[in-house]
Amino acid sequence: MTDLSRFSLAEKYALVIGGTSGIGKAIARGYLEAGARVIIAGRNVEKLQGALAELKPHGEVFGYQADVSEEAGLRGLVVTTLKEHGRIDVLVNCQGIILLKPAEAFTPADWDGVIDIDLKSVFFACTEVGRHMLERGQGAIINIASLASHRGWPKSALYAISKAGVLSLTQTLGAEWAARGVRVNAISPGFFMTELNRDKMSAERKALALARTPAGRFGEVDELVGAAIYLASPAASYVTGEALAVDGGFLATGL
Repeated sequence: MTDLSRFSLAEKYALVIGGTSGIGKAIARGYLEAGARVIIAGRNVEKLQGALAELKPHGEVFGYQADVSEEAGLRGLVVTTLKEHGRIDVLVNCQGIILLKPAEAFTPADWDGVIDIDLKSVFFACTEVGRHMLERGQGAIINIASLASHRGWPKSALYAISKAGVLSLTQTLGAEWAARGVRVNAISPGFFMTELNRDKMSAERKALALARTPAGRFGEVDELVGAAIYLASPAASYVTGEALAVDGGFLATGL
C-alpha cells in the first residue's frame, strides 16, 4: 500500500513569496491544510493583512512585508524568517508581474521592472534560502514558471524572457544542488484568471486561450495546490529540475 503520509508537510516551515493573493495564497492555504507552518510575504501591507486573516483559520501562518525586488528587502525577509522560525524547509517563489506591449514598445525601464521581479528576485531568493538549505543538507524549492517558459507569446516578450529564465534556473539549480540534498522544481500553470492577468488579457486573448486548451476551460487556482504539495513533500524526494505543467493539456496539444 502507498504510504500517504509521504505527502504530509507536517512540522515543515514553508516560505511563500507572493503568498498574499492568487496562486501564492492558494498554495499557502494548501500547505497549511497539509500540516505546514507557513510564512507569507508580499509588498502590499493591506493585502498581507487580508491574506493573514483569511489563512489563519486553516493553520499556523505568519506574514512579513517585503519588496523582494530589492536586495535589502529580500535579505531582510530571509534573515527575519530564520531568526523567528529557525529554518526554512520549503520555498515557493510566486512573485511576478505581467506587462503586455508590442516588443518594439518596451523601454529599458520596462525591462528593469519585469526582470527585477520575475527573474532577478527569483534567482536571489533561491540562493539566499538555498545557502541555508545547503548547510542543512535538505530543502525543497518550487518556482512558479509559466506556459511562456515553453512557448512564444506575442506582446509578452519581457514576461516570456523572465519565465524562460525561471525554467532554466530551475533545471540548473536542480542539477547543481541535487547531490547536496536540495531539490528545485517548477510548476508551469496554464490559464488561470487571477489578479495578475484577469484585467490584462483582452476578450480576444481569453477566447484564443480557451480554444487552445483541450480541457476547454480556465483553471481554478486550487487545482495547482496538489502539484505544489507533491513537489514540497517527501513523496517527490527523487524529483528535481522538473517543470510540472498544470495546464489542462495546453502544452501537450498539437493542432
